[in-house]
Amino acid sequence: MSRDPTTLYPRPPFEPQQQSFPGKTAPMDPKPDHGEESYRGSGRLAGKAALITGGDSGIGRAVAIAFAREGADVAIAYLSAEEAEAREVEALITQAGVRALLLPTDISKSAEARAIVAKTTEFFGKINVLVNNAAFQVPTPSLEETKDEDWEAMFATNVHGTFYMTKAVVGVMKLGGSIINTASVNTKNPPPSLFGYSATKGAIGNMTVAFAQLLAEKGLRVNAVLPGPIWTPFIPSGMEGDAVKTFGSKTPFGRPGQPVEVAPPYVMLASDESSYISGALITVAGGMPIF
Repeated sequence: MSRDPTTLYPRPPFEPQQQSFPGKTAPMDPKPDHGEESYRGSGRLAGKAALITGGDSGIGRAVAIAFAREGADVAIAYLSAEEAEAREVEALITQAGVRALLLPTDISKSAEARAIVAKTTEFFGKINVLVNNAAFQVPTPSLEETKDEDWEAMFATNVHGTFYMTKAVVGVMKLGGSIINTASVNTKNPPPSLFGYSATKGAIGNMTVAFAQLLAEKGLRVNAVLPGPIWTPFIPSGMEGDAVKTFGSKTPFGRPGQPVEVAPPYVMLASDESSYISGALITVAGGMPIF
């Protein structure tokens, strides 16, 4: 039975809440839905092996659950400090009857990016899908207050990490492989308070379109998903309390999206059904006009 998408999940106002970056799922109120109980698979990725960076929480966690329930073996890369959440995702992957591989790492370092691609290829025997999802975000309310080290860290993880991972996987990915980048609506609509993060997502959007052209001759597809306001640990760890309270209220749906609602485009782009889709930037933003 169909339900009204505007009331399907909690609407603001939410309780003001803040965490240190990158944030944890457990303290969030309301709890995000990653598909633990709600996502149902249908074998669309059976026989594939996927590597997802930032797969321990938020959108990455939802994509890992969806991929596993669609039949793919799933490796997740994450910061070592997030081991507990990664173990939770591992359990959800194996409960789906597929194999899981945990890869604590820092993708902002090229050697570590190459290492996890090698480990995944050795463990699964292949990589059919790479999801570049790991990200670092710090508010940048003004040029003067933006720390150089924060600016550099955002580019190191978001842009350099995406480059290192993509470069490493191209050497082992076979014909028909799919690379999916997590960009953002900020790619096309950058708010001043997040100009640094938005700049990295703009770079990822441009890399996606360029890589789609560069890698076509290798039989690989490259696309990006542009999430709008999604209820993940990024929100209480990267926004002020008042902004968290009203988060998502300005969308036409009047609420933020849940991680599970972002997972379907990743499944589509990873599947063979999307054989003619490359260079696409797919917005998931509750009706927000993004051009």
